[in-house]
Amino acid sequence: MALRKSPPPEPEVRCRLDDLLAERGMTLADLAKQVDITYPNLSVLKNNRGRAIRFSTLAAICRALDCTVGELLEVAPDRP
Repeated sequence: MALRKSPPPEPEVRCRLDDLLAERGMTLADLAKQVDITYPNLSVLKNNRGRAIRFSTLAAICRALDCTVGELLEVAPDRP
């Protein structure tokens, strides 16, 4: 009998990278070039699959997007 994988839990911290890029008219490729981070690594963050981020990476993204950490990352509300 095959075991079914349960869906991954919703992340407790959500990355708003997609929203911020849209607001600034930037693409993920533009940001990757500007902060010297690979497109696949930024894609992981954008799609909320990241498990960790270096402070230096976080700071570089925030500088490039002219935003604060609180604007980039948000804590998901508790579920009932």
